[in-house]
Amino acid sequence: MERKGLLQGMKVLDLSRVLAAPYCGMMLADMGADVIKIERPGKGDDSRANMPIVNGESAYYMNLNRNKRGIVINLKNEAGKDLFRRMVKDADVVLENYRPGVMDKLGLGYEELKKINPGIIYASVSGFGHYGPYSQRPGYDVIGQAMSGLMSTTGWPDSAPTRTGTAISDVMGGVSCCVGILAAYVNKLKTGEGEKVDVALVDSMVSSLEIINMIYLCTGRVPQRIGNRYEALFPYDSFQAKDGMLVIGAGNDKLFAALANLMGRPDLIEDPRFVHNNDRVKNHAELKPIIEDWLKDWNVDDAVDAMLAAGCPAGPINTIDRVVNDPHIAGAREMFVDVEHPVAGKMKITGNQIKLTNHKIDTFTPAPLLGQHTVEVLMEKLGMTREEAEATAASDACMGIAK
Repeated sequence: MERKGLLQGMKVLDLSRVLAAPYCGMMLADMGADVIKIERPGKGDDSRANMPIVNGESAYYMNLNRNKRGIVINLKNEAGKDLFRRMVKDADVVLENYRPGVMDKLGLGYEELKKINPGIIYASVSGFGHYGPYSQRPGYDVIGQAMSGLMSTTGWPDSAPTRTGTAISDVMGGVSCCVGILAAYVNKLKTGEGEKVDVALVDSMVSSLEIINMIYLCTGRVPQRIGNRYEALFPYDSFQAKDGMLVIGAGNDKLFAALANLMGRPDLIEDPRFVHNNDRVKNHAELKPIIEDWLKDWNVDDAVDAMLAAGCPAGPINTIDRVVNDPHIAGAREMFVDVEHPVAGKMKITGNQIKLTNHKIDTFTPAPLLGQHTVEVLMEKLGMTREEAEATAASDACMGIAK
């Protein structure tokens, strides 16, 4: 099966499981790469059991593994390893998220695979990376959020450190790995040289903390939990209206002036407490109740519309049901798309956030059933006849019991 897109021709062997690296593989597949999802026999990716379940199939798995083909190889025996090595010869990328050292113990680490294919791009996502004193620690999203410092700054001053609602360190790890792969692939196309891409969840989250890090590095102050407020700007926060909450993003003096005039409070523009952004940041506790007193008679959507019309950035705090029915997000930007899964049936999954003008990402095939494409891929990639491929798929190389 030939995929279309900017990455058409890129061949990826995806050994990844659960979220971070599968998210990376999903992005590559969405953009046209031929991503072969390689799973263990019997059980497959652990996330196949993750809720929510639709007709016995995991929607968690289906969302992250769309646009991929799926095969089963048993890497615990030599026959399976040999099959994998043969596939590596013609691959561009090997993607995995085992704990560092596991692939080396299998004889399938970067140093061994580059002997087979010097141009191979070996990409790994792990909790702490492939070197350093923590490299052998297990890595999960919540650990990445905790140890990066994110949780210490998430929540309210009187609350405990708080995990974000989604697995953001896994997602950031996946995006970071995708960027690394693409950079390595550009270099490979120019020079033929391979690369090892080593991405850590904790590193990815540390990078994302931007101003939080700089506050401490430049001032020595340890940032604390400040709710929905932002350290650098105000009003840049959540605010209570009559029927719910909204956010205002008045990121400079001009935008604040637009808000103040809409409120009928032009005096706030000249108030020495609020003249410049840094003044407003310092005196945020005095300004917020003034804004909320004005909002108490407004419905959220009406207030947002009025602020936008006045030139002040604002938005509702949407629940997910509003997001999936939003005419811009779900409609024009196509952030939710339909797929027809052979077992789960017709369903919606999350679309791709990258919008390309000349190579639109608009093809979404369902995530594979376990081993669905094994015979097809063996025939295509290794030149086997159908009889040979069917025999191999039924042999210890693919279906042997993983120990």
